[in-house]
Amino acid sequence: MDKKLGIKVLLAAIISHVFWGFSFIASRTALDTAHVFLLLSHRFLIAVIVMSAVMLIKRIKLSIRGNKRAYLLVLLGLFEPVIYFFGEQYGILHSSTIFSGVMIAMIPIFSILAAAPILHEKPTIGQLVFSIISVAGVVGIGLITKSSGSLDLIGVLALTVAVLAACAYTLLGRGISKEFTPFERTYMMLVVGAVVFTVLAAIRCRFSPAAYFAPFASLPYLLSALFLGVCCSCISYFLVSYAITHLTVAQSTVFANLTTAVSVFAGAVLLGEPFSLLGVIFCVMILAGIYGVQLTARKEHGE
Repeated sequence: MDKKLGIKVLLAAIISHVFWGFSFIASRTALDTAHVFLLLSHRFLIAVIVMSAVMLIKRIKLSIRGNKRAYLLVLLGLFEPVIYFFGEQYGILHSSTIFSGVMIAMIPIFSILAAAPILHEKPTIGQLVFSIISVAGVVGIGLITKSSGSLDLIGVLALTVAVLAACAYTLLGRGISKEFTPFERTYMMLVVGAVVFTVLAAIRCRFSPAAYFAPFASLPYLLSALFLGVCCSCISYFLVSYAITHLTVAQSTVFANLTTAVSVFAGAVLLGEPFSLLGVIFCVMILAGIYGVQLTARKEHGE
């Protein structure tokens, strides 16, 4: 990978996870107005509308018609956002904040380990060490955060499903990156998410159009849904798909921990949540781990 492309790819990974870091605030605001199924339906419908508009304006054609492996795009969308969001939402609901945070932080480690036998991407010792340092920073933030909720079997199983779905999404996305463009992968993921969550939202609203569109009467909800749909779905998923095309699983998944650092920073600045010196140290660990993984990869390829 040449230097110019490498910078673009790293910026894509950083921007996407920065947006996801702020998504927690937007989701929290929106969920004060609507049920989670409604929010997810609105989020992914907005995303599909925006992506479709881009297709028309840029005259982008999807080269998936007649492709016998197009079902892999549907499978990709089922892994994430559908299965992952189910697991994450119910996992957080039925577990403590510490446990859920630690489980989600394990996604990069599990993805790296799974990539070795499946994609034949064997991580270096340095990549594993720096990934563990980054994960340790996430775990540390979870430990100093005021815990809420209680742990039960449903929570453990749901979070396990979320972790496995995220790993499967990363591995499958990387595996088909030479067959389908980042736009094709992103578009089909958003369509699958929109279809599934809109069906669930319709059932939740008892198929009442008035109930379905009622949350948009709230300006904070509308702004949150637009941010989640455009920035956290269209832009972020496209940038992640682009990054996965060029980065190894070890390089791409470690950026997931950046989301935690950004969310902690955003909570402190925008919501006035406590932010201690220990929290700063853990955030530095996250960033150091991410940088270390990328640096190790560049040295391995002699860049």
